[in-house]
This record gives sequence, C-alpha cells and structure tokens, in this order.
Amino acid sequence: MRPLLSKDSTWADRALTPGETVDALARYIVGQDEAKRAVAIALRNRWRRQMVPEALRDEIAPKNIIMIGPTGVGKTEIARRLARLADSPFLKVEASRFTEVGYVGRDVESMIRDLSELAVSMAKKRAQDAVIHRAREIAEERALSILLPEVRGQDMSETREKLRKKLKAGKLDDSEVELELEDRSGPFVEIFSGAGMEEMELNLKDMMGSLFPGRTKQRRMKVSEALKVLANQEAQKLIDMDKVVETALGKVEHSGIIFLDEIDKIAGRESRYGPDVSREGVQRDLLPLVEGTTVNTKYGMVRTDHILFIGSGAFHMSKPSDMIPEFQGRFPIRVELKSLTKGDFVRILTEPENALVKQYIELLRTEGVELVYDDDAVEEVARIAFEMNQRMENIGARRLHTVMEKLLEEVSFE
Repeated sequence: MRPLLSKDSTWADRALTPGETVDALARYIVGQDEAKRAVAIALRNRWRRQMVPEALRDEIAPKNIIMIGPTGVGKTEIARRLARLADSPFLKVEASRFTEVGYVGRDVESMIRDLSELAVSMAKKRAQDAVIHRAREIAEERALSILLPEVRGQDMSETREKLRKKLKAGKLDDSEVELELEDRSGPFVEIFSGAGMEEMELNLKDMMGSLFPGRTKQRRMKVSEALKVLANQEAQKLIDMDKVVETALGKVEHSGIIFLDEIDKIAGRESRYGPDVSREGVQRDLLPLVEGTTVNTKYGMVRTDHILFIGSGAFHMSKPSDMIPEFQGRFPIRVELKSLTKGDFVRILTEPENALVKQYIELLRTEGVELVYDDDAVEEVARIAFEMNQRMENIGARRLHTVMEKLLEEVSFE
C-alpha cells in the first residue's frame, strides 16, 4: 500500500473545518448551502480518516455525492473550488462520453489514467518549483560558459565575474546565444486504438521512441529566453522522478476527486427499442471504479478505493432511482441544488471575489475606460437574465454572461 500524503502535502496543512470550507466556497459561489455543507463534510471526513488508527483506515470508504439541479447553478464550480481548497488532483468528465466495453468509444478506466497524468504534472511542477533557485544558479553558469568559452592556459575569472554582473543586471538580456536543444521532430506515428487500448498505445509510442534515439539541433535565442530554457532543463535533472510519481499516485489514491458530469444521461433504463447507448452497461463498468478496484496506468497500479466521486446531473428526463441499485448504493449522499432567483443573480453579479461586474470593470480598465454600475443597473441586468431564463431554456447563471456581453458589446468594440 502506498504511504499517505507526505509531510509537504499533508492534510494537516489544509485541515479546514466544515464551517471554514463553507465560508471559503461562499467567497465564490452564491447560495446552495446544502451542497456546500455536503462537500465540506466529505472533505473533512478525508482528514478524519487519516487520523484514525491504521487498522481501521482502509475500512473507511468515501461517501460519494450526487448533485441534482439544473445547469448553471454551481455544481461544477463547487467541486472545482473544493479540489483547489484541498490541493487535490481534480478531473471533470462527462459520463455520456463513455460507452460499455465492446462498443466504440472511451473506456471508463481512462479517467483514472487521466487523473494520474494530471497528478504527476502537479507533483512535478511542485518539485521543480522547490529546486528552481538552484536550477537558475546552474543555468547562469551554463549561460556564462556559452557567452565566454574557456581558453586553455588563460585565466578568465575576472572577465567572467564582470560578465556575471552584467547578466544579473539584465544588460545581456537582448544578446543572442546558440543553444543545443533536443529535437522533438522525430518520425510521426499515428496509432488508432479502440476502447481500453490507451495503455498499449503508450507502450507502442515508447517503443517507437527508443528505436529513434534523441537528436539535437542548434537554435538561436535571446539570453533572457535561454536562461529560462536552461533553468527548466536543470530543474528536471535535479528532481527525483521516482519520488514525484510515488507522491502523485499517493495523492490520487488518497485525495483524488472525480466529477462525473451529466450522470443523468446514463441513468435511464434500457430503451424498449434497442440498447440505445447501453446506459446500464456504462453504469456496470463504472461500478468497480466507484466501489474500489486497481487500474493499470503508465506510472503503475492505482487503487480507486478512496477516490471521491461526485456525480452531477439535471435529472429532467430521469431520476436517480432509475440507476441500477448497486450504483445508487455507491452514491449515498444526494443534494438538490435550487434554481437561481433574481436576488441570487444580483448577488452573483456583485458579491463573489470573481463577480462578473468586477471582471468587466477590470477588463475595460485596461483600455483606460472606467466602468461604473449603480444598484439600479445591476438589478435590471439580473431582472433581464431571470426573465430570459423563464421564457427560454433555463441556463442558470450563464445567462448573465449573455446579457452582460450584449449590454457592453458597443463599448467593448469601440
């Protein structure tokens, strides 16, 4: 079994109480208190699980959640902000993209591979950030050696120090140097693989890569750009990729979050006119992942027992009870998100830290235009958006973007 999160990424650093989590989510999301409370408790339970005796730890499974509500009410935003708060690997996928094994389409296990890839990228960036200061020092030495090649029998230390001062002061930024970089333009091979064959595709690409050894090419660039390239190269040499992968897969297994959107599209029972998209088949394929299984990725085996799954759907044409009983049982927590009112639209426009009015004010400020909204104007925008949602398709808060863009079209163009 993989170790729990390392000291530099422990839950203790981000052990928010449920109340603190709700407050943090409220800075960006208006209303939907029931959903915020549900995800806040789920997040805290993960921290609690790591505090219990080790013998009991593996027995505690995450309590997966289904969010029920129309589009544009904040389902995805709640899950995304939660993952950011917890610094967790987060993947949003549409359940309707997957098909039952045997049909042409995506294999459900590919979501675990995608989540692992994402976690490794996150862990690698964090590891590079930790060594970037040392990497820049080494890059600086390499840049000096390119600018001032050593000549046998000559002491060039004094000249090198003068050049170093100029380099640090940015006086050489516009000078050009020639770097030897890896040539990635090798032979292109397109591999067409069916569902569940992604791992074979990766192995074939690795094998083809080993048949054509890496080549290098000379490229001229400014010193300022060369320093960044060299620092990136050195940072990659300084990090331990085995440790990075181990940390990343540990984060996936113990704190990964998968947001299954459009889960209502696979909730209907089989059609009387044929297998349709084999909705029950997709549910059956998803079931082992949600219950806990082991998935083979290019970084190693990943257990899904403690990944938190958050399902989401409007459930206009179906209901959660239309799903197979085993699948329903793996999503014990259900929260209903309410449709947004005119008052909610007013709050969305002004209250959150990323409020729409604030965004447009800052966008136009870049052009030297000072945009001012009084209370009546905000009320009117909210009223128009609310009435449009009632007359046409209800797309929730996304309607505000439509109204604001139309309102400011002339100003933005001019």
